[in-house]
Amino acid sequence: MSREQQPLQPAGSEPIVSVRDLTKTFVLKRRAGQPARLLHAVRRVDFDISRGETLGLVGESGSGKSTTGRMLVGLIPATSGMVRLFGETLTGADAGGAIARLRSRVQFVFQDPQSSLNPRMRIGDAIAEPIDVSGTLSRRDRQRRVEELLDIVGLPRSCGERFPHEFSGGQRQRIGIARALALKPEFIVCDEPVSALDVSLQAQVVNLLLDLQQAFGLSYLFIAHDLAVVRNISDRVAVMYAGEIVETAPRDVLYAEPLHPYTRTLLDAVPRPDPRRRLVASVKGELPSLVSPPEGCTFAPRCPHAMDRCRVESPLPRAAGPGHQVACHLIPETPAPIAGAISEAIANSR
Repeated sequence: MSREQQPLQPAGSEPIVSVRDLTKTFVLKRRAGQPARLLHAVRRVDFDISRGETLGLVGESGSGKSTTGRMLVGLIPATSGMVRLFGETLTGADAGGAIARLRSRVQFVFQDPQSSLNPRMRIGDAIAEPIDVSGTLSRRDRQRRVEELLDIVGLPRSCGERFPHEFSGGQRQRIGIARALALKPEFIVCDEPVSALDVSLQAQVVNLLLDLQQAFGLSYLFIAHDLAVVRNISDRVAVMYAGEIVETAPRDVLYAEPLHPYTRTLLDAVPRPDPRRRLVASVKGELPSLVSPPEGCTFAPRCPHAMDRCRVESPLPRAAGPGHQVACHLIPETPAPIAGAISEAIANSR
């Protein structure tokens, strides 16, 4: 089931998630005789998510996607900036109280279901753990809720008596999703939920998430490095590079007319039936050091179209159309000639 095959849940006009200027800096251990070093994991991130909407967050490993997702649910504190969920501010002095009040409305699905499940705990008890912590159900209602959750994710009720090692990777991910649904949340952060699965299992988990969204009106932040997977589940896509969001657009717009050179590189890496159809030559090099990021545009050292300006001035996001923002000096001030300007710039750089 894909977004083309399934009608979208209508998104609310007011965002339930608002992120503004979100930044996370880690202090690394001191070396003898040297000052402490700072790792700039996430820098100046902005986005909104509406009710019933899925925002896909994509980028290479190490780009800051998981750190962003963990800050959204309070698993790690932000260094600066603002996160608002359902009108509650999760950053600042009252962050702990806000997180406690929102715990049942916000949940997290981890990348590795094996490591997120206690190997000594039966599956039924693992799924019921959030219920036990909240103390909201009687023992009989708890058991009924566990059976209902196993039904929802397509697993036999008898699975509740078994242990994590008895299941496949895809089944364990379904168990992780069942546990995330235990308290009937409204917003779920899915952190690379299918990256450890083969293609057929990926499709099953994505279809399950789509079905659950339709059934319960869920909103997702779906984190992945595979643009092909993100296309099947997202309404909008944000592209992250070296801790910064470089392009955000409605899904169909981004895949039809990617504007940032890094977005074009990611799309070029997606397998195609016709290998001759390439958007732009592959970019060489690796992510820059987040301890000492380059001056100016962080993508400039790898960008085949970088100008002198790119190496000294960090680009600010610019509007490129309805809901479409790009942080790139190639983007002109007015949005109308953007596609032509990008194509011309790329052609001239070859």
